[in-house]
Amino acid sequence: MAVIHNTALKPTKLELLTSWLPSRPWYFGGAGEPELAKAGGFRLDDPQGEVGIEFMVVTDTSGTHPTSYLVPLTYRGAPLDGAEHALVGTMEHGVLGRRWAYDGCHDPVLVAQLLALIEGRVQAQDQNISDTPDREVTRSYIGDGLDLTDFTATAIDDQEGTKLPAPHGTGLRLHRVLRPAPNNASLLPPEMIGHVAGSWQLPDGTRARGLFVVLYTGARA
Repeated sequence: MAVIHNTALKPTKLELLTSWLPSRPWYFGGAGEPELAKAGGFRLDDPQGEVGIEFMVVTDTSGTHPTSYLVPLTYRGAPLDGAEHALVGTMEHGVLGRRWAYDGCHDPVLVAQLLALIEGRVQAQDQNISDTPDREVTRSYIGDGLDLTDFTATAIDDQEGTKLPAPHGTGLRLHRVLRPAPNNASLLPPEMIGHVAGSWQLPDGTRARGLFVVLYTGARA
């Protein structure tokens, strides 16, 4: 299990994201600098214990209406070869030293563990407490087993989010802009074969719940 260190980061994750988020095609904040607050998320464990994996939810209040974003991140002790384009920034960790933070959709460790979560082979972990499952994160899978070799960390960003395609029309879609699901509504669209959903805090202190990731097949995306 990953150990959560209670220590300082310089710069902080929110400071890194303040500079990085406006460069994303799915970000639609105002012309000024984002005003970010941590709103939720969860972690996954790297089986090798080398890479930190976090699915962070941040809320930007700089625009007319607050907007919550899903930001999967990986934290590494050395640069990831070939992923310079996915680097969010570097931080100094009070215990682990220099850490390279990446857009996790481009990191094969995160992609493999996300698929394992969808299949039910691993559990989502609490974002802030070591060795504690996050019971608010739900998942489903109605397929016959995922071939991990079909999936690569070749992420495609568009105005709706991030897509990780695989052969034969299968792929993952990450909902970067989070939208609360209506009361009692099914979280899984009928054309999808798997999902991850979770909760986050709204600026007024209430909790929202919605889709984070869907696994699709055929021509759906």
